Amino acid sequence: MRADDDSLYREQLPNVCNLVTDGGRKLCRPTTVTNKFPILSWLPRYRTEYLAQDFIAGFTVGLTTIPQAIAYGVVAGLEPQYGLYSAFMGCFTYIIFGSCKDVTIATTAIMALMVHQYAIISPDYAVLACFLAGCIILVLGLLNMGVLVRFISIPVITGFTMSAATTIGSAQINNLMGLSSPSNDLLPAWKNFFTHLTSIRRWDAILGVLTLVFLLLMKHVKDIKWGNKTFWKYLALARNALAVIIGTYLAYALSRDGNQPFRVTGNITAGVPPFRPPPFSTTIDGTYVSFGEMISTLGPSLGSIPMIAILEIVAISKAFSKGKIVDASQEMVALGMCNIMGSFVLSMPVTGSFTRTAVNNASGVRTPLGGAVTGCLVLMALAFLTQTFYYIPKATLAAIIIAAMISLVELHKITDMWKSKRRDLLPFLVTILTCLFWSLEYGILCGIVANLVYILYSSARPQLNITVEKINGHEFGLVEVKQKLDYACAEYVKEKVVRFINQQNGETHLIVLKGEEINSIDYTVAMNIITLKEDLEVLHCDLVCWNWNMGSAGVVCRLKPEMRSIFKFNYAIEELVAAHFDGSPNTSSTVTIASDN
Repeated sequence: MRADDDSLYREQLPNVCNLVTDGGRKLCRPTTVTNKFPILSWLPRYRTEYLAQDFIAGFTVGLTTIPQAIAYGVVAGLEPQYGLYSAFMGCFTYIIFGSCKDVTIATTAIMALMVHQYAIISPDYAVLACFLAGCIILVLGLLNMGVLVRFISIPVITGFTMSAATTIGSAQINNLMGLSSPSNDLLPAWKNFFTHLTSIRRWDAILGVLTLVFLLLMKHVKDIKWGNKTFWKYLALARNALAVIIGTYLAYALSRDGNQPFRVTGNITAGVPPFRPPPFSTTIDGTYVSFGEMISTLGPSLGSIPMIAILEIVAISKAFSKGKIVDASQEMVALGMCNIMGSFVLSMPVTGSFTRTAVNNASGVRTPLGGAVTGCLVLMALAFLTQTFYYIPKATLAAIIIAAMISLVELHKITDMWKSKRRDLLPFLVTILTCLFWSLEYGILCGIVANLVYILYSSARPQLNITVEKINGHEFGLVEVKQKLDYACAEYVKEKVVRFINQQNGETHLIVLKGEEINSIDYTVAMNIITLKEDLEVLHCDLVCWNWNMGSAGVVCRLKPEMRSIFKFNYAIEELVAAHFDGSPNTSSTVTIASDN
């Protein structure tokens, strides 16, 4: 090392050490640690009186989680226990990292549908998708990228949710009627239903339809005014569990000598799943499949599954935050860890469940500890109730799924968009149609692109009013821009003004560009203002920029200092016009060229 390099090294070493020390101190601050591990914040303040409420809430959520987890495992094309594996690990992990007491983590109908096309190839694909989705979500959360969810509008989310609910519900019509369906997609599912009407199993259809009616009616039991309101509320919350208990009892009681009137779930592997690393390779029909080949097969789902999972949990957290600020990045960290840890116990991708979170909230949960009760209940079900699960009718599970999907089809939001701003129906329609008739992964992407195109189009076509005004016999054109100018709309403004002057047949010799609402411009806009002035001079017309923001005017003047003369400040329009046409004194203005970096 040379002497001058050694000297420079010695000079910079203290600065580097200070930087490392400051960074280490920041990472080790108590607030930083508690932000990443919220359990350290709420657990020391836990009160004994919270225990009863958390237990009741966790137990109630567990009664809802078990039948739904089994049902969504089937929707994903996996054995039912995979849904239960996802539920118990998600509940336990969220306790440590989650920041919202109401959120319940488990597999959802949308996650099940998105992983279905890969799970039917091999369950290993579902587990690997869970691990990789968790890693992506965790990294995004640690990088504080929660702000990204703001770029996905409510019409796009609504379109995605409604299309997913429609697809999932349609796929269960066959199971509701005792039919087997070769596909979970919308059109193939309905085609299979209508082409096999003569094959409908009578007892399955009766049980399925009656269970669906029962669930829809029980949802409103909580509104009964007489008697004990708490009893009616918890009876409504336990409707899924009641439907499973009744259906299972009927299937067991009516089975005779191996003959079963209903199509049942079948064998479920008992016991706690093995704790082992997720599969980074697999074997399918005796053929070895490498990690790279598995990644290639998963393809776009590696982006869409994490995105949808993030959207669901952030939206649910905000819905139940009750006035508290939701840390979207921390929720992403929690969700990422739930998926990563879940992949070690054969879990499929998980996210927040709106239905179970609503049950948790309605049950009066006080802390995330309620999730431990739910997790323990799921573990007990895996250990002791798997033989009972054998008799759960598929029609009953189909009715539970359809009832849950009906609540997600919020038709009133279409009416709201129509009333408020009809243009928002465009990204909604693009999303719902592409999701229904193409795929969920590409549908949400098409919706986002349509939304961005709409935003860019609006930016490139600003609200621009050009009117002919006359003051004291002097005619001029007044240009009002109703939004900030940026590169996308710079050429548009210039074209509109030049076209306006050409239409006046040489009668207008002054354009006043009003700038009160132009709070920011960029280099492209500045260049177009300069060339606009030059074009207007060819047409024997002058340009005056009236009452612009100093920062915006400075962008133009720093680019071309002689443009200072076109900016006029603190004058009434009458004074400005008189100054231009009559040459009144004291009309000069000064623009201070300040740094805008």
